[in-house]
Amino acid sequence: MSNVLLLTGPSGSGKTTVARLVATDASRPTMHLTTDEFYRGIRTGFVAPYLPGAQHQNEVVVDAIVATVAVYARGGYDVVVDGVIGPWFLPPFRAAAATGTWTMSYVVLRPDLGTTLRRGQARPQPELTDVDALTGLHGAFADLGPLEPHALDTTRLDAERTAAEVRNAVASGSYLLNASD
Repeated sequence: MSNVLLLTGPSGSGKTTVARLVATDASRPTMHLTTDEFYRGIRTGFVAPYLPGAQHQNEVVVDAIVATVAVYARGGYDVVVDGVIGPWFLPPFRAAAATGTWTMSYVVLRPDLGTTLRRGQARPQPELTDVDALTGLHGAFADLGPLEPHALDTTRLDAERTAAEVRNAVASGSYLLNASD
């Protein structure tokens, strides 16, 4: 059975760097899937995913991501997915995981706002660096409701330590998602 890790959090939280570390050091064949590439592929009609009017686009992109994850998982690969995957995007992932061919962990990297802004604004283009957008995305992950135990405070952790914490979180089994979460 393959393992899928949804590694998420606000822009600037370190998802891509940490996902790369986790996938590269994996003991099984592992694919690192960066959701940003699915958005960047839209050349005409792109709407920034955090803006009003992006709902349909976001649903299509999430469906494409879920389908890609499912193909790799069925092929025997573990998959580390990094992207802004808030609780609002989990239903298609849960439905796909319900086939029973892969398990799914959900880990939210959540540094404090100041750290998120500092990291986010230090990134090169075309990464999101807008203060208002970064602040809004940080707020979207501030209260995860019943998924709150899936958050890791990474404010004082560097990428290597965060990757170690993520590996430990997944290995513990307490970050697993199922259809009823």
